[in-house]
Amino acid sequence: MPDIDIEDVARGLLGKLLRAGEKQSAGVSTRRPALTAAALKPYHDLRSLAEKEDFEAVLKAARAAGAVTLSWPPDAGERGFVQRVDLIDTNKLAACLGIDTLASKLSKAEALLGGLLEQFPVLGEILAAWGRLANVRGLSPDDALDFADAARTIQYMQDTRDSRPIDQPIREVSARLFRDSKRIERLTGPLTVLLSGDLQPERREPSEVWREIGLFREEQPVRLAGDMVVACSRVTTRLDAPYAAFSADSIRGLETVPTQVLTIENLTTFHSEARRRFDDRVLLIYTGGMPSPAWRSMYRRLLGSVTLGTPVTHWGDIDEGGFRIAAVLAQDAWAVGHVLQPWRMHPNDVPIEQRKPASEATFARVRRHAELAGWTDLGLEIVRAGFVAEQESWTG
Repeated sequence: MPDIDIEDVARGLLGKLLRAGEKQSAGVSTRRPALTAAALKPYHDLRSLAEKEDFEAVLKAARAAGAVTLSWPPDAGERGFVQRVDLIDTNKLAACLGIDTLASKLSKAEALLGGLLEQFPVLGEILAAWGRLANVRGLSPDDALDFADAARTIQYMQDTRDSRPIDQPIREVSARLFRDSKRIERLTGPLTVLLSGDLQPERREPSEVWREIGLFREEQPVRLAGDMVVACSRVTTRLDAPYAAFSADSIRGLETVPTQVLTIENLTTFHSEARRRFDDRVLLIYTGGMPSPAWRSMYRRLLGSVTLGTPVTHWGDIDEGGFRIAAVLAQDAWAVGHVLQPWRMHPNDVPIEQRKPASEATFARVRRHAELAGWTDLGLEIVRAGFVAEQESWTG
């Protein structure tokens, strides 16, 4: 075995033995942790006495530490090759190898994340998953700091919302918080889990995750359409055709009473509806996917100038993300006295060829978000229909 450190090979096999012991301790495996002849094949294939002795020196050191027992063939004794290595003490083997046990890693993770459990209960589920040797979004107890920093980012954006009501550049905030302008961008996975409160959240574009807490890499204006007069911080103007765009914090309210307010999740659908309805006295608003805090403040201001009883509606994807967005918008509508209603989001609205199957877990989340939006019956209809669909597939 040229160019290979024999002692490293031996330590690598003992590392596998350690992981097997941790699986047994975690209840993931019932098999007795041991290295048998198959696992020891690299050692059995050695042809040099010196290499054999170097390999065995690592095993014997672990035995001397009380971590393992070694078994040789009865007829050859220790002159022959070790036939079996049995684990007897996980902690001692970890110490012998100079690495942390799972229990030690979990203890450190709990110390780091325990104070955040009240605000982010999903962290308790993450710690439990790690205790079962299951990673979360590819992250293990070694990555606990990523979740702590993601929580810190969310808390910071919430705490500064009053003093900084506008959305903020992600790299400026990252540099301010972590002295690393790209740190938050590397936290997208943990941020997604914490924001969704779910160990297996839907896959989302990073920009949408950042936008939800008020961060952007490239600021996007709010797009509005319809035969409406909008009051902004410096001008009051009729919306141009097919649409107009403004900074979210500049929009103050409406000077025209709409017959309907319709938020639209996807840009393609918004453009299609804007070109079709720009002469109608309906206010169309593009949400940009999950709306940001600044967008939501703007939305509440606009709804505050809309007569109560005016239909306030939302058209989004018939999937987990679409209903999650609806639940957020419903909260904002309720805050100013309106009730958000779905628009063209019933299963019967979707062409058969555009329907896609989904998992039971996805439908459970759709139903939960539908309930939060006040759309319990619609959520049940989606579950019964057994499919999801993207909004663009039934536009027009």
